[in-house]
Amino acid sequence: MAAERQSDAAALFADLLSNYSATITELHAMGARKFTITNLGLLGCVPALRALDPAGACVDGLNQLAAGFNGALRSLLAGLAPRLPGLVYSLADSLGITQDTFADPQASGYTDIAGACCCSGRLLAEGNCLPNSTVCSSRDQHVFWDRFHPSQRASLLTAQAFYDGPAQYTTPINYM
Repeated sequence: MAAERQSDAAALFADLLSNYSATITELHAMGARKFTITNLGLLGCVPALRALDPAGACVDGLNQLAAGFNGALRSLLAGLAPRLPGLVYSLADSLGITQDTFADPQASGYTDIAGACCCSGRLLAEGNCLPNSTVCSSRDQHVFWDRFHPSQRASLLTAQAFYDGPAQYTTPINYM
């Protein structure tokens, strides 16, 4: 069963990476030279998935798949650069910045990295954020706005890090 899942993941990766390659190559042929690409974050840590675990833990298998895809994406971009004259890209590390945020949430002013700010149910991660949904009073202290999406503060801090933050979050160059 595990080998079958790995094979399915490898096939999915190959298909997605082929799409990335074809799209970048096509855009390059139309004159595009500068690209910003963001890799996958900790998909297994979104509130919708954490709410399924009795302890509210992240789904590590999904995070491992994201990390595997991110490595393959990095290799793809490094391979495209010499083949496409003038190609300049910045690969933003969503997974890395999220891992760092989760390791020390207080450093970024967060008090809640597991639950959402707007929804209902366990971890406020059930259903959709609707006009009659419960909304937390401290939205800047939450990493997630709803069961899947980052809060405004998380998006702002991530964008700032990608734009002109530490080199560990963007490679080979930052967005600036």
